[in-house]
Amino acid sequence: MESFKALVVDKLNNETKLSIQDLTLNDLPDGDVVINVHYSSVNYKDGLATIPNGGVVRNYPFVPGIDLAGIVRDSQDPRYKPGDEVIITGYDLGVNHFGGYSEVARVPGDWIVPLPNGLTLKEAMAIGTAGFTAALSIHRLEENGLTSEKGPVLVTGATGGVGSSAVSMLSKLGYKVTASSRKANEQDYLRQIGASKIITPEELTNPKNRPLLKQRWAACVDPVAGSYLPAVLASIQYGGSVAVSGLTGGNNFTSTVFPFILRGVNLLGIDSVFCPMETRLAIWERLAGEMKPNQLLESIANEVTLEQLPEVCKKILNGELKGRTIVTLK
Repeated sequence: MESFKALVVDKLNNETKLSIQDLTLNDLPDGDVVINVHYSSVNYKDGLATIPNGGVVRNYPFVPGIDLAGIVRDSQDPRYKPGDEVIITGYDLGVNHFGGYSEVARVPGDWIVPLPNGLTLKEAMAIGTAGFTAALSIHRLEENGLTSEKGPVLVTGATGGVGSSAVSMLSKLGYKVTASSRKANEQDYLRQIGASKIITPEELTNPKNRPLLKQRWAACVDPVAGSYLPAVLASIQYGGSVAVSGLTGGNNFTSTVFPFILRGVNLLGIDSVFCPMETRLAIWERLAGEMKPNQLLESIANEVTLEQLPEVCKKILNGELKGRTIVTLK
């Protein structure tokens, strides 16, 4: 039987071991579509899947990778046929179901998004879950009344995957973007991808714990949360919104109700994992068109191989990666 390579995580005595192994179709979980994977990507969640207490993987051995893009090689689902170019982000991929860090994957057809016109497979993974999350955040902000005339939009964690994508997308859509980053040496990069102003996270603090601060931003794309979120909420303009999609800054925050009841601020939860397919398809169409990040492959994306992944996964957990990282499998 044909074999193919995959990054496998195993756990023994509360320690994880990562290795490149040869697998066969018999090793893959059930599904009705088999895909030759051309590209995957590296997300914070993928880094968590490689460590003992990351809270992502339940059963070992396991193949991580919450994104994949490739070409259908076999399908029991009538919606797909060999040769179709497809994308998967989210659902249980790379969490409870072998993921994209494998040259071949077998998945449920209900998880699949056909590659939209205007994107290549490689570009789709330069976007990946992080870019999709950024786009979904912007989409939800706009559903709640955000327009470019309302004022500047804050993006936290702006050099990360979600943050970089959000800065570029918002800029392309005509928004003025304030990028928050602790990396002083990345200011040129942030301006290159569309930031009009750059601040440090220290400016997102509220040492006197005032319930409301000066109204500075019309909205915020926030993949960081944690201790900075209360000051962000207290600084949003009347009727504005904060779209929270991550917890790299921590999973707890303490706030008052005043931003909500005195300024009508909205706190929006962004779930890109189980986003309904109707919305998912609409977002990917926007990502192939008006939201497609400028200089996506030139400035935002880096490229690595399967063999480089163990080291790259360490770097994303340490906050040492910039932008998006694509994994090339073909």
